[in-house]
Amino acid sequence: MGKRSRQRQKNQPGGRDDRDNAGWGAGYADIVKENKLFEHYYKEQGLVPDGEFEQFMEALREPLPATIRITGYKSHAKEILHCLKDKYFKDIQDLEIDGQMIEAPQPLSWYPDEQAWHTNMSRKIIRKSPLLEKFHQFLVSETESGNISRQEAVSMIPPLLMKIEPHHKILDMCAAPGSKTAQLIEMLHSDMDVPFPEGFVIANDVDNKRCYLLVHQAKRLNSPCIMVINHDASCIPTLHITADGKRDILFYDRILCDVPCSGDGTMRKNIDVWKKWTTSNSLHLHGLQLRIAVRGVEQLAVGGRMVYSTCSLNPIEDEAVIAALLEKSEGSLELVDASADLPGLKWMPGVTSWKLMTKDGQWFSDWAAVPTSRHTQIRPTMFPPKDAEKLANMHLERCMRILPHHQNTGGFFVAVLFKKAPMPWNKRYPKVRKDVPTAPSAPPDSDNFPESSVDDGAETTGDAQAENEAPKGAEAAAAAQETSAKQDGVCGPPPNKKMKLFGYKEDPFVFLTEDDPVFTTIQSFYDLSPDFPKLNVLTRTHEGKKRHLYMVSKELRNVLLNNSERMKVINTGVKVWSRNSDGEEFGCAFRLAQEGIYTVQPYIRSRMITVSVEDVKVLLTQENPYLSKLQDEAHAQAKKIGMGSIVLKYIPNPNNPTEPQCPIQLCGWRGKTSIRAFVPRNERLHYLRMLGVEVFRDKQGLGNKHGDGEKEEKGQEEEPKDDNGEETTEDKCENGDEEKS
Repeated sequence: MGKRSRQRQKNQPGGRDDRDNAGWGAGYADIVKENKLFEHYYKEQGLVPDGEFEQFMEALREPLPATIRITGYKSHAKEILHCLKDKYFKDIQDLEIDGQMIEAPQPLSWYPDEQAWHTNMSRKIIRKSPLLEKFHQFLVSETESGNISRQEAVSMIPPLLMKIEPHHKILDMCAAPGSKTAQLIEMLHSDMDVPFPEGFVIANDVDNKRCYLLVHQAKRLNSPCIMVINHDASCIPTLHITADGKRDILFYDRILCDVPCSGDGTMRKNIDVWKKWTTSNSLHLHGLQLRIAVRGVEQLAVGGRMVYSTCSLNPIEDEAVIAALLEKSEGSLELVDASADLPGLKWMPGVTSWKLMTKDGQWFSDWAAVPTSRHTQIRPTMFPPKDAEKLANMHLERCMRILPHHQNTGGFFVAVLFKKAPMPWNKRYPKVRKDVPTAPSAPPDSDNFPESSVDDGAETTGDAQAENEAPKGAEAAAAAQETSAKQDGVCGPPPNKKMKLFGYKEDPFVFLTEDDPVFTTIQSFYDLSPDFPKLNVLTRTHEGKKRHLYMVSKELRNVLLNNSERMKVINTGVKVWSRNSDGEEFGCAFRLAQEGIYTVQPYIRSRMITVSVEDVKVLLTQENPYLSKLQDEAHAQAKKIGMGSIVLKYIPNPNNPTEPQCPIQLCGWRGKTSIRAFVPRNERLHYLRMLGVEVFRDKQGLGNKHGDGEKEEKGQEEEPKDDNGEETTEDKCENGDEEKS
């Protein structure tokens, strides 16, 4: 079957090269960007201001311009911005490519601190043009090292509206592929001097395979405060934590509810939406979207906020879901006026009236007019509330709809919800923050009791909940068409729910005890400070030697220990040590891992060498330099340290603004007479760029054959491989006997 598919693709006129790679470009050249049903539907809905509909349609037919975001939580962000503005942006402006004049990139006016930029270039041009090869390599390399995210502009909006603080417990309900999740992690780590923020992000997705894409995105940020789980968001299990010695329910301070949708706001990058769009898509998805949103607000703490978003412009998926959610909440929820939160962003207020159209073109403005034969496809919650006073009190105009022609973006919808009181059907209430008044208990109303709601105190798992809540009779057919996750590149019909039963069997997460023998040599070798949180260290095996050691925050440890049977965890923690097969002869069987160096370094009190800018250049450009290549101060420190794993630490000098003004920490190895840095390939290039070293890779690959790049499989890392794909043994890489005398 796979062979036939490949052959069919090969014979098609527009093959792989004509297609945008992962959404970067115009898409299939043979698809006509026209859909009369789409135009008729949105003209009738009146979502586009008078006189602007042709501009709206023309914008949808244009390729989406490339946008990039500099990761804000690292202190390196300013250095990256400086590098972009002073070098790469200057190199690409005023070029002419395929008859198009390339303009200098501009910052997004509504994104804080010039951390997001847009260009007039499509992603395909950036990828294909030889004149932009250096810029493209820069983007690829910095993206892989986690310093830049090539993210659609409107996708950046929801995390900004969540108002994240480092102590917040955050749930991302439909997280893959993970660009918004990365933003949430960045915001938790706004202060790089705090290795373990009090808050955390739990990122969920129903599609097992896409969970590993999510892991890859999250791991670029090297955070101990992220956990990736695999559940159906509409019945995601209630988790527990231990607080003050008592077991309690976990309620989240912030929830991102970026639900699966028909994706008609993505037509500029997902060109096949043009031919696939139909009104039935929104009818099939509305019920799922509402159930996910209901499950989200059930798990939201009183005083918390949930952001609901779609990349669809359709009111059936947008305002209709919000209105139904507000009606069910009976005053427990309130739409937040976020108009002042993103100055510079142009958006249209939510609408208070809309109509519904079937695939065959029949319109309905009221549930009472829907014939019984269509009740399985059309639901009452798809229509605006009939009570004018109730509708006015909902303030649907506070919803935000972004239209593509207003700021040259994709289409998007977002609404911010604040939880004032427990949901009326909840049997147990969350602990209320001191600054939030408690609300009187409200008995559940059977007429408004959501189909997907569960008792927050229930002990059932997500699978059991899903089974208990399975739709009956005719609704089952419609539910089978609904989706639970976004497909690659398209927010559209997810896979069948049974897909969540498949996937890799994950290795266990095993926390070490304080008296675990593994700490004996690590403690003495690295002289760990007494406050080092040993209980936060975990491994992925019950048996045999521990290969890698990971660290999570105290709060995520609490979640893991209390919910091992309730949730399917794909990945968590950041790697801090890896076993070195011959390391024991140097005093410790574990070497430091670059991924976790910023997490674990604050607790290390020995085996550190302070290096200068020139030292860093030597370490990152030479394969195995002699100790004598270091400058005098670093050379003297290195001679006092025995062989084995070390920390190479650059401390910025505020009196020399020409040098990088952010700290740099590298993992290294002290050999007999030489020293080396163990840094992944793209991160090595990142640091060299910050130091002003010209970095350019030819088509054959890149000149650092000792990059420490590693791949994930089943949520875990494998041993490092060199650029030829061959195993690089610990003996070769780290044994001092291999070094030159």
